[in-house]
Amino acid sequence: MMTTVINQNIKEALRLARELVILADKGEAASKDDGCRVLYSIIRDCAYSIRVHVEREREEHRKKGLWLISDGPDNNGEDNSNKN
Repeated sequence: MMTTVINQNIKEALRLARELVILADKGEAASKDDGCRVLYSIIRDCAYSIRVHVEREREEHRKKGLWLISDGPDNNGEDNSNKN
């Protein structure tokens, strides 16, 4: 079903945003100069922006009844399929 594929992509985008935050944390901790700190700050900002947009889209799918139980739990391990 196309909706399942779309919802899987939404969950994957959320996972990637979390991975970007982790990368930014690790990179910032290992940074030796301002240029690297700026780079990891940009990565973190992008991750937060992605997360906001993904969560908004996921909520729209829920409101429209497109977020199905068969799509499984969110990547944070919670089954939020029935929340409205």
